[in-house]
Amino acid sequence: MKKITIFDSTLRDGAQAEDISFSVEDKLKIVKALDEFGVHYIEAGNPSSNPKDLEFFKRLKDVHLKNSKISAFGSTRRRDIPVEKDPHVQSLLNANTNTITIFGKSWDFHVTEIIQTTLNENLKMISETIIYLKSKNKEVFFDAEHFFDGYKNNPEYALKVLQVAIAAGADCVILCDTNGGTFPNEIFEITKIVKEKFKKVSIGIHCHNDCEMAVANSIIAVKAGIEHIQGTFLGFGERCGNANLATIIPCLQLKDHYHCVQNDHLKTLTTTSRFIAEVSNVNLNDQSPFVGKKAFAHKAGMHIDGVAKASHSFEHINPTLVGNERKFLTSEVGGRSTILSKIQKIAPYVTKNSPETEKIMTRLKELEYEGYQFEGAEGTFELIIRKQLGKYTPFFKLENFKIIGEQPYEKGKSATALIKVIVDGKMEITASDGDGPVNALDKALRKALEIFYPELSKVHLTDYKVRVIDSNSATASKVRVLIESTDGLESWSTIGVSKDIIEASWIALVDSIEYKLIKDIEKKIKAFI
Repeated sequence: MKKITIFDSTLRDGAQAEDISFSVEDKLKIVKALDEFGVHYIEAGNPSSNPKDLEFFKRLKDVHLKNSKISAFGSTRRRDIPVEKDPHVQSLLNANTNTITIFGKSWDFHVTEIIQTTLNENLKMISETIIYLKSKNKEVFFDAEHFFDGYKNNPEYALKVLQVAIAAGADCVILCDTNGGTFPNEIFEITKIVKEKFKKVSIGIHCHNDCEMAVANSIIAVKAGIEHIQGTFLGFGERCGNANLATIIPCLQLKDHYHCVQNDHLKTLTTTSRFIAEVSNVNLNDQSPFVGKKAFAHKAGMHIDGVAKASHSFEHINPTLVGNERKFLTSEVGGRSTILSKIQKIAPYVTKNSPETEKIMTRLKELEYEGYQFEGAEGTFELIIRKQLGKYTPFFKLENFKIIGEQPYEKGKSATALIKVIVDGKMEITASDGDGPVNALDKALRKALEIFYPELSKVHLTDYKVRVIDSNSATASKVRVLIESTDGLESWSTIGVSKDIIEASWIALVDSIEYKLIKDIEKKIKAFI
């Protein structure tokens, strides 16, 4: 079984999409998710591009990865500058990654008209940069930017660029369809020529989706002999996006017998995809192949009958192979086995056919209909299960709260929250200023509860996202609020849905606190036992 190296560029190419804005915390979450899934390389970004990426690379030093290698990304040295004095090249070294990916021009038009240098100087820029980085004991990948356009315009020069990069010691050269306008037959023919010319070198492919052929182009390049695929996990990226690894990987592994990731990791494809979508604050298309909620959904009639008799008659793969589930839309069966394992972590005695399972399934469907989405909100998901099992007791009761907005705005004090809570019959009234109403409410709630639960002093929010669910309702739209909390040791996410953003935030805040308190109690019980 031929192995294909998977190189994920979600944090670099994906971050260039119009609606994507990753925080450092977002990036760290995605790195961990990609590592758990088992991609071979994670392109972390350009360490010289902005202060946020600089902080991200610093934080990465404390992240232990089990399956993936981190790659920094940047350009060759600039024209007429010695490589050792180029600040961008030095920033790549300062990122302290073992792998560095650099890009250089392979289209003669770009060399002479865009970066405005000579064809020979461009070759020297590529060669000297790779030689320099290799002298620092780095694994070096070379992205031949605009390779297919360059080859069609001047094949001799485009191949010379690859030859120079290989001679300089590049560990892999990647053919980039940067404009995304090349057809699969062209990709195959040109890649075949490259592979035959450079038989002993690792060749990769990097496709953009401007003709909606990035997946097809990546797969046909594998047929032509490449061993390395670059893309983003959900296909998002600049303009029309990049090659979608969440489609390419199962296509190659399940349908064409290539090895991309471990089979047990492939079974987490759906949850990983939905988690990355939630962290990225984008809506995952329900009809996305393999991972969409409708990917294996069947409506009434002969399709359901066919699937019931022989699932492969209307499903090209078993959905469990990618961690998804079959849905019969008219009867609303399905999904039971998906959450049973999570129920059994709390109540091992519950089986697939237990009435408790049916009760939980019904409640989850009700909440999903209201706009809840539990991928990336494991704290709320567990609390719902506990409530339906009768294994939940509220830690406090809200009497009321009031939010006061301040004008003109003053940083850190644009709103004030007054709150009254009751714990074990004792009332606490407190207030706090905040940078906006949600921040003020969060601070006031924690301030009140810390009197009864001192361990909450270590808890704080690390992320807060709001998504409008039904935008057609304008200002009366429902919103979904997702918050991430940490106590310094562990992190968890909770969710709230309402037409009132404050109420949705309150629901998520309460779940966050109660989840933390429940987990602390469980730790104490385990320690006692």
